Amino acid sequence: MRFYLTTHKRHWVKLTDVPLFLKSEHFAAARTLPVAIGRYAVDSGGFSELQEHGRWTRPPRQYIDDLYRIWEGVGPFDWAAPQDWMCEPLIIHGGQAGPLTFAGTHLSVAEHQRRTVANYLELRELAPDLPIIPVLQGWEMRDYEHCVALYERAGVDLTAEPLVGLGSVCRRQSTREGAAIVTMLARHGLRLHGFGFKTLGLEKVGHLMATADSLAWSSHARRRPPLLGHTHKNCANCIDYALQWRTRVLSALPSWQQPELTA
Repeated sequence: MRFYLTTHKRHWVKLTDVPLFLKSEHFAAARTLPVAIGRYAVDSGGFSELQEHGRWTRPPRQYIDDLYRIWEGVGPFDWAAPQDWMCEPLIIHGGQAGPLTFAGTHLSVAEHQRRTVANYLELRELAPDLPIIPVLQGWEMRDYEHCVALYERAGVDLTAEPLVGLGSVCRRQSTREGAAIVTMLARHGLRLHGFGFKTLGLEKVGHLMATADSLAWSSHARRRPPLLGHTHKNCANCIDYALQWRTRVLSALPSWQQPELTA
């Protein structure tokens, strides 16, 4: 498994060769782009888009233009996520979760899946040379099976894809249901990427995924005093803390499923 450290600090790509995961919007807003010294992948920012607006505000053409600028300015990325539609109940129905207000799309899970597959096909047509991955969306086990079938009907052989994203599982990753979904899809022969996986999720199903990413280090740091010698209030935006957290998490995994720390 390759483990990407998620961050909103775009300049980290020039500070570490540890694999990083960043939102495209953090690069799109930059006047000058940092050149990456290691591997990185690009998130479309779908959760924030749908949480805040209940729809995508960036058309596919704009997203593709952003990806080309990132590719040329920062360097080739491993892959980029499509503009998929998450299927968590809060995303669909709207509501409040802590400080976050969810606008709600007020669409069905099936419609979110249809739009996810349609967007992937459109992005692939607009930019066949960019490594944009398909993403599976759903909520129940049968939803993910339905999404696999949608790709098949569209002529996309997911077993032949280098990577397939697994959406709307991060909040259930350590549950029996979440583990069952990952196990079922891995048995289909898919090379999965787990979005937003934390320690418990990695311990349960990390060995079934090709790659995963996590921002859990930031909330972890927010609840603790800063590292010795650090003058900021906490290390929620600190690369030193993030790298130390990543090393601790991966080293704590069972030896038979540990990725290389530099992979």
